[in-house]
Amino acid sequence: MIRISTIFIAICMVLVAASLGLVLYAVAGISGTESAIVALTALTFLILYNAVSMRLRDRSDVGGQIADLSRGTADLARQVAEFGRRLAAIEGRIASSNSTNSDRIQSVVGEINELGGLVRQLATTVSTHEDLLAGHAPAPAPVPAPIARLEPEAPIDLIAPFEERPAAPPPLPAPPSRPAPAIQSQAANPVPAVTGRNQIQLLATLRNAIDENRIDIFLQPMVTLPQRKVRFYEAVTRLRDERDQLIAAEEFISIAEASGLIGRIDNMVMLRCVQVLRRLMVRNKDVGVFCNVAASTLGNSTTFAQCLDFLEANRALAPALVLEFKQSTFRSLGPAETENLAALAQRGFRFSIDHVTDLRIEPRELADRGVRFIKVPATLLLDPRQASASDIHPSDLSDLLGRFGIDLIAERIEGERAVVDLLDYDVRFGQGFLFAPPRPLRPEGASATGGASPNQAQDIQGSNGSAPPSQGTKSGATPGATSAAPPAQRITGNAALARRI
Repeated sequence: MIRISTIFIAICMVLVAASLGLVLYAVAGISGTESAIVALTALTFLILYNAVSMRLRDRSDVGGQIADLSRGTADLARQVAEFGRRLAAIEGRIASSNSTNSDRIQSVVGEINELGGLVRQLATTVSTHEDLLAGHAPAPAPVPAPIARLEPEAPIDLIAPFEERPAAPPPLPAPPSRPAPAIQSQAANPVPAVTGRNQIQLLATLRNAIDENRIDIFLQPMVTLPQRKVRFYEAVTRLRDERDQLIAAEEFISIAEASGLIGRIDNMVMLRCVQVLRRLMVRNKDVGVFCNVAASTLGNSTTFAQCLDFLEANRALAPALVLEFKQSTFRSLGPAETENLAALAQRGFRFSIDHVTDLRIEPRELADRGVRFIKVPATLLLDPRQASASDIHPSDLSDLLGRFGIDLIAERIEGERAVVDLLDYDVRFGQGFLFAPPRPLRPEGASATGGASPNQAQDIQGSNGSAPPSQGTKSGATPGATSAAPPAQRITGNAALARRI
């Protein structure tokens, strides 16, 4: 667009040239043609002069702009160089920091590996010492014949901490006389045998025990590995006959299922489990109880409706109450059992599988049905033949189940060497007589250590952290039969060492 000043200059040049021609024509007497030529010549000179002056002025302006642009480019180059230098310094620092962190991580990993090796070596040494002690220990002296009463097993105190629990009293010295066969067999077996009873007598005893509320609950802990901290309890059912002799569940379960009494037993056991769980959760919110449920209870609509109503009323305890079924029960579920199982899962209850006979497990299907725990015998996990008989190696079973939110529990652990081998399989939980046998409950309000901290109110194993199967339930031991406890002792030996690990 032409500027106004340029138009004004052009008009002025035309007026000056025309004025010059008129002056020459009027004053000098020059003809009109000559005056016009002179005017055009003057106009041409004026135009050339204006063009040259404007070009010179534009050149000086462009030169100044070029100089400013050069200075700006130089400043920009200096800034880019400064940024490059800073970026190089930052990259150098990052590289040195990464190398330093890598060295530190490598050193920490080396230390952790060394500590793991030391812990494994320590566990192996402890296991070897246990085996040596077990191999060189003298045979236990039999109970003399005149002693007719046996001391009942100390019941479980749900409140007392592990360190303040009374230690087991030392055994009495054995006299030289030989014991009577009946009393020796009674002391060797924690649950009195019922081989002398026929099915009719056992059925009558079972009916009387149910009517008179002589169904007792024993608790066996499940501990974390390798810390051996109690995380869950399994409720084990015991029946007391008219002479207060205890009968194990394996003796009467089949008869109870055949006679249709298993539903009443499951209802009573479920009620006791809820009561126990409420007592446990007063001090420790992270504890849980496993409650066994029979397959016939799951399939009986009347019995299951009663159980479902009771569980619905105690729905707040669903995260801590785990319902346990046999592996055969899950493999033979019918439409009614599947529907009832789904009703329990919808109410937030979790399931566990025990009595596992093989490792052909479908974790995805079990997880969809609400199974969160699988209990496998330690001997089955450590059996080399299972690697070829199952689809997965036992050492990878824990990781496979963990991908679907299922925890593997190794049960029936009897020795320290089995614990060492199970740690290689990444098993997180363990259960067995090595940690503690099933024990009766202490009556509520009988605890002398009610002020114990909640983190300590969960261990039930003895002062040495293990108990052999012979230390199970004696005849005549009931939940209320408690004797005066000896003075409290702090744990020492293998139990203290295991707890520090």
